[in-house]
Parts: sequence; structure tokens; C-alpha cells
Amino acid sequence: MSETIYGFIGLGNMGGPMAGRLLDAGHVLHVTDSDPAVMQRLVARGAVAHDSAQSVGDSADVVFLSLPDGKVVQSVLSGEHGLARSSRAKCVVDLSTIGPAAAQRAFEILAEQGIEYVDAPVSGGVTGAERGTLAVMVACLPARYEALTQVLGNFGKLFYLGAQAGQAQVMKLANNLLSATAVAITSEAMALGVKAGLDASVMIDVINAGSGRNSATMEKFPRAVLTGTFDVGFAARLAHKDVRLCLEEAERNGVPMVVGSSVREMLVMTTAIRGQNADYSDVARVVEDWAGVKVRAKS
Repeated sequence: MSETIYGFIGLGNMGGPMAGRLLDAGHVLHVTDSDPAVMQRLVARGAVAHDSAQSVGDSADVVFLSLPDGKVVQSVLSGEHGLARSSRAKCVVDLSTIGPAAAQRAFEILAEQGIEYVDAPVSGGVTGAERGTLAVMVACLPARYEALTQVLGNFGKLFYLGAQAGQAQVMKLANNLLSATAVAITSEAMALGVKAGLDASVMIDVINAGSGRNSATMEKFPRAVLTGTFDVGFAARLAHKDVRLCLEEAERNGVPMVVGSSVREMLVMTTAIRGQNADYSDVARVVEDWAGVKVRAKS
């Protein structure tokens, strides 16, 4: 049986480390990205560079995508030199967060060319991508899931969500809504405590030992807010995109999201105030400015 050859399109904060893990596992890997610099970092580790998605698909059996949104995914699939035009690829594994409607469109585009689409968004941030500890949510036919289990295991723990494209996206959006809500409400709680005279580091320790602990108090605040670096590595505008997609899906399903709507507005304001390059953790900086405090560890 011949060796499966893999491709990877999108080598940014998440895609780069994931592609690197495939190289570390000894796989032949063909790559492309709009940024030549990030592509060259992987070429230096043994990857083969290409100038288009179609070229990657002409060289690989299974192609992974890690892209910012559904519009970019559709362009990569059906553009002038898109993946759907490739001669070799028979499976596309989409690790992006694009929402269920975009996943279904991607499935249809590829199905017309006889290419399987695997809906497989991931969660766990850049650190999880580097360490191979991501949660990998997968929706595809059971036989394809079984065939991909070993290679997807390089990225983290797998969760099978069913055969229908888009189901894994629903799971990812629900997860990201919770994550964004944790960041927003932790920002407010921490600003209150510091304004009232509490030590930010002690607050985090107490919360993490009690019932209020969450992903923001355990990871994001100690790393990026208490240090004043604001460098989680995930853009606030992308967090807003994910929450917006979640609310759109909730509306389609008749599920009210009062809290979710407030979180979306907080992310809109963060991007408006801090700019398009604002980090996810800049939500806390906006609340700090409003409250007139700095949530920092004491040196």
C-alpha cells in the first residue's frame, strides 16, 4: 500500500504548528500560504512549497485547511487555481472555524469533483496546536473518520460528531461562545476587584480554587493580562466572527442568546477601540480603560 501524501493550506498561528507536527511525525507535506515567510519556515523543516492550492492538491492525497473564515475557504476551493481543480486530492480536511452553512457549501463544491470534505474544527489555541493537545471535532462519513484517526491524532484528542458536514462546526461555535463569554465576564470581575483594592494575582488564585474558574482565569489572564503583554495569539476580530456565526446558527434554530449577544457587542467594541489587530485579551484592556484600573500582577 502506497504512503499517503499530505498537503496543508494556511500556515498561520494555528496552521503553522499543526503542519509542523505532521512534519515531526515523518509525513511528506506539501504546503502553501499567502505569506511566503511562514511557508519558508516549514520548507526549512522539510516541507515542499507550492504557489497555489491547486498545485498542493495535484501533489497530495489528503489536504488540510486552516483558514480564517468561510469566504477564504470558498476561494481556496473554487478560485482560479483552487483545490477543487486539483488532479490528485481525494479528501479535504477543514480545520477552520467557518460555521455550518459554509461547511455545507464547501462539502457541495468538493462533492461535485468527487472529493470528500471533512468538517474538523479545532480548539485549544496556539499552545494546544504546538503541543498536540487540541480538541479536534470531526464530522464526516464513519469510514473516512476511521481512515483519518491516526493522522488527526497528531493534533490532539478526537471527537466524532456524526456524518453531516456542519455538525462539528456547531460544536466548535458553542465552545467558542463559552470561551469568549469567559474572557468578557472575567475582565469585568477582575476590574471590579482591583478597583476595590484587591490584588489581581490573589484574585486569580482564589477564582481558580473556587467555582468561578474558567479558561480565561486559568490560562489567558495569567499569561496575557496580569503580565500586561496582551498576546494570547488570537485576534479579537476572529473571536467576534466565531460568536457572530454562533448567534446566526442560534437564530436559525430558534434559540435565544441574550448573554451571547452582549459578548458579541463587547468584541465589536474591542475591535473598534483597539483596532483590527487587537488581541483576544484586549477585551480586558478595554474594560480596564473604562474602569480606570490596571489588572496586573504586583512585581
